[in-house]
Amino acid sequence: MIKPLSNRVLIKMKEGEETTKSGIILSNAAKEKPQIAEVIEVGPGEKIDGKLEEMYVKRGDKVIVSKYAGTEVKYEGEEYIIVKQDDILAVVE
Repeated sequence: MIKPLSNRVLIKMKEGEETTKSGIILSNAAKEKPQIAEVIEVGPGEKIDGKLEEMYVKRGDKVIVSKYAGTEVKYEGEEYIIVKQDDILAVVE
């Protein structure tokens, strides 16, 4: 189990689309890098001036992240990314 520290969030990217809306099958090179991810685990928050910063996301949220944010991690055969909460741009509802 990976438990993020401070204001870090562990996410797993959603797979890119295999086909276009018109049904054309895309090669791996033509697929766009997905920007929507699922929150797997959330750190406790960061202390700033003695006050704990609130974490705005929770486990299971679908989020949009900055395209090149975070550190890629491979753990038990799965690929994850650890990002700072500031790199999360929006929650998808």
